[in-house]
Amino acid sequence: MTKKERYSFVIDYFKAHNPHAASELQYTNAYQLLVAVILSAQCTDKRVNMVTPPLLEAYPTPNDLKNATVDDIYHYIKSVSYPNNKAKHLKGMATVLVDEFNSIVPEDIDNLQKLPGVGRKTANVIASVIYNKPTMAVDTHVFRVSKRIGLVTNAKTPLETERQLIENISEEFIPVAHHWLILHGRYVCTARNPKCEQCGIDKVCQYFEQKTKQSQTV
Repeated sequence: MTKKERYSFVIDYFKAHNPHAASELQYTNAYQLLVAVILSAQCTDKRVNMVTPPLLEAYPTPNDLKNATVDDIYHYIKSVSYPNNKAKHLKGMATVLVDEFNSIVPEDIDNLQKLPGVGRKTANVIASVIYNKPTMAVDTHVFRVSKRIGLVTNAKTPLETERQLIENISEEFIPVAHHWLILHGRYVCTARNPKCEQCGIDKVCQYFEQKTKQSQTV
């Protein structure tokens, strides 16, 4: 099977079975999603969705968050991973957002990365989800799943993975493909004991092929 055929099968499968895949983070605007994605680093979406409502009720605008103290922010987010650093990031992000971007979340990847707490992955999420740009955020799920299936080869970094996926996925599907791969990794192609028996793309998956061959030789 060629790489083109593998991509075609995977995309067709997800188009049919999860055409409206979307982020599981809860938000109503770009500012809220930005806060949620910063909090989601090495933390579950479920936990973040528990934390953000009271946090955003207290600080409904970037200016409100800018004027908060780090200790005040920490009080609302202490149950997430690395709350001390994230509290500092949130205040720093809000300060730059207000002072340099007039409280408007930028859509440009480079400008997004000027915000404290925003790396390339977070910037790609905002650009993709809010502005529907053809950017591919590579988190641990995307990195693992794309390699297991065989969509990327010899990719040792998230950036290499991102570039290969963007090169091989049609621009119109890149934003939703990000969610396809995340959700597949979260619920089916899990890090430990992937649920191959529930997977609809096992026919083209290199990992499943290797797993089958190994079981036949035992």
